[in-house]
Amino acid sequence: MIERALWHPVASAADVGAAPAAARLLGEDLALWRAAAGVQAWADRCPHRGTRLSLGRIAGDRLECPYHGWQFRAGGQCVAIPALPEFTPTATHAARAFAVREAYGLVWVRLEEAGEEVPAIDGVPVRQVLTGPYDVATSAPRVVENFLDMSHFAFVHEGSLGDRGRVAVPHYDVERAERGAPVVPRYRAWQPRASAGSAGGAWVDYRYEVLGPYSALLLKAAERAGPREAYALWTCPVDPEASRVWFTQFTTDTDTPDEALRAFQHGIFVQDRPVIESQTPRRLPVSGGEAHCAADRTSVAYRGYLRERGITFGVC
Repeated sequence: MIERALWHPVASAADVGAAPAAARLLGEDLALWRAAAGVQAWADRCPHRGTRLSLGRIAGDRLECPYHGWQFRAGGQCVAIPALPEFTPTATHAARAFAVREAYGLVWVRLEEAGEEVPAIDGVPVRQVLTGPYDVATSAPRVVENFLDMSHFAFVHEGSLGDRGRVAVPHYDVERAERGAPVVPRYRAWQPRASAGSAGGAWVDYRYEVLGPYSALLLKAAERAGPREAYALWTCPVDPEASRVWFTQFTTDTDTPDEALRAFQHGIFVQDRPVIESQTPRRLPVSGGEAHCAADRTSVAYRGYLRERGITFGVC
């Protein structure tokens, strides 16, 4: 399945530190821990008796299983079995390790050894603020499609991103980038409060980019002088109908504290969350079954992109 060859965010990098952490990706349980060589991502199962390694502890630069004290070094090889102190463990005693990277304040895991690269973002402000995680009771594609949807602003985000006096969606174009990923080069919207630092309403130019099957980027520029901002949506497909979500905000705003930027993003997403969790089916229908209109051309393009990429996890 192609999803296993993609990089997925599984945890905030700051949450992987002095103790092992549990995560879940594509229906598989993971144990995360930070070694001197970098973050490790393993199957959350000791090769000895199947105990969760995420329940263990870090001893020196090794992860120790909580059941029999087997110790594993970075890379997954078992290096000590307390019950047999003279025994040298073999390759069959290793934990199953996966490829891991850190980027955008997150830990990324790829379940296949070979595959694509972590999504790249260019031309955004240097300052980064991470918000999340949010555990959401719907599929990752449902979350991404909501992020790409323009016509819900006035109804779900009235007073901030939308105004019930301006509900019409003007014509916009959808282009295709690498691997057919949809891009909306320009969409103009009136927003009563477009960002945490906004003092009032303004016309805002949007640019949407689908970065991969489970991630997207929104770039925003207000008509009048103000901060230049971009918002990246990262979704982890935990299970076919469950996801974990983060947002990375890139901004030229140097005055607004991180806490205020996070509070604004949090306020937007907690409005979205009950709506997208109410959608049925939870898996995004990419093969029909839901009506569309001209305002939905980004959603239609995104669904087509998922079909073209061969995505099966979280869709129906």
